[in-house]
Amino acid sequence: MTDILRNEGAGTHDSDGHSAALTPSDVSISRAPWQKFYARGVLLTDLAVLAITSVAAQVWRFGTSSSVTTHGPFHMSYTELSGVIVVMWWISLQLFQTRDPRILGDGPDEYARITRATVLMFGWLAIVSLMFKWDMSRGFLAIAFPLGLVGLLIGRKIWRVWLRGQRRHGRHLSNVLVVGGQRSAQDIALWLARHQESGLRVTGVWVPDSPGTERAWLDMPNEFIPIMGTDRTFAGAIEVAHANTVIVTDTEHLGPTGLRELTWQLEGVAIDLMVSPNVMDFSDARIHMRAVASMPLLHLEEPQYAGAGAWPKALFDRVFAVLVLVVASPLLLCAAVAVKLTSAGPVLFRQPRIGIDGSPFNVLKFRTMRVGADDELAGLIAAQGTSGTPLFKVKNDPRVTRIGTFLRRFSIDELPQLLNVIRGEMSLVGPRPQRAAEVELYDHHALRRLRVRPGMTGLWQVSGRSDLEWDDAIRLDTYYVENWSLMGDIVILWRTIRAVFASTGAY
Repeated sequence: MTDILRNEGAGTHDSDGHSAALTPSDVSISRAPWQKFYARGVLLTDLAVLAITSVAAQVWRFGTSSSVTTHGPFHMSYTELSGVIVVMWWISLQLFQTRDPRILGDGPDEYARITRATVLMFGWLAIVSLMFKWDMSRGFLAIAFPLGLVGLLIGRKIWRVWLRGQRRHGRHLSNVLVVGGQRSAQDIALWLARHQESGLRVTGVWVPDSPGTERAWLDMPNEFIPIMGTDRTFAGAIEVAHANTVIVTDTEHLGPTGLRELTWQLEGVAIDLMVSPNVMDFSDARIHMRAVASMPLLHLEEPQYAGAGAWPKALFDRVFAVLVLVVASPLLLCAAVAVKLTSAGPVLFRQPRIGIDGSPFNVLKFRTMRVGADDELAGLIAAQGTSGTPLFKVKNDPRVTRIGTFLRRFSIDELPQLLNVIRGEMSLVGPRPQRAAEVELYDHHALRRLRVRPGMTGLWQVSGRSDLEWDDAIRLDTYYVENWSLMGDIVILWRTIRAVFASTGAY
């Protein structure tokens, strides 16, 4: 395998026949222009936030007077001190590589580095003030520190929202050359296509030990992705794919030293090299890197089913449910009156659903359909052509009343389920409970939804609500079940509030 990489697929070689590093003349692709624009924009935003923060802290603490000074060996005005803090803060952000293109725009690492850089900078400032008995206003620092940190985080969040909006329209994406077997490359391509917010799209596949010629990858919908073999060098494959990122998915095609030689070839070229362990649907908290005999291995924690049923989650659910019931009681009363006055029938609708470990219970909702609507469901599902799918949803449902449409749009009809939460039949967050007929259509993957209590909202709902296909919805639910965390529940609740007010995917 190594001979193939060196002699046919490696690109350039030195006089001894070994792989040599690519040069900018070998590969015309460089770091994407949008990355430079984004990094420059983030840098200017950071400077603006730091400057505004220092001025705001000074005005807040001392007013508009510029004559107030510090006391000690470094006698200076607070205007001068503000300038020193801005410079130190900016340097600290630079030292912690908070604007590294590899972390910008995605993942928690960017926020964590900003927080560490800020805390360390103010820590050193406090140490210096104690060592040299430099008397500074604690009120000034108490304002500048949290205000600046929040401002920096908000600035980065605004840039991320803008970037994700661009990526949803197919802009500002990095082209990826996948190195490895066709099957693993296809999995990576499909995964990245479903997660366009990651900013990566596969534009080429290179199988270094395959003698085949380029051909269309027919398994990808509406895309032409060339698959290249030994008829192309590594540099040639990068050129064809217009790639500025390389992902190795299957190292056995490179041989024992092939991956190391790829890193040598990419020295000095603005192309990122990543290795995919083909581990999907695992949260960061369940993945740990271990070095065994100088060989890096991934340690994968077992699924978090037990945590999703432990007392902290149950306590959080019940306390939160009681608070929401008290706060929303006027809204509940208005909804009940509206349902009673606009259509004949009971105010609340009770329907048998399947809960944790397959146990049945009655879910509560405000009635949003005419009486006897359940008897019409089978015919509507058959007419829609989705009777074989375990998701009995009817688009443009004719059974829904006028007030029911409004209640559903803002999920007000779901609020009585807070009583289910208090009784322990449901959770605030979890897979949505389904009918027994739907559960009968589950495969072994979908059955994992029943390992935890069903929820009023879930990862499925905040990721598209009714707009998602069943396969995508079940993947999100099983991800939630296996990677549960209390902080994850809080994030989903926050995203639910945003989705409800936006009426995303509701019908």
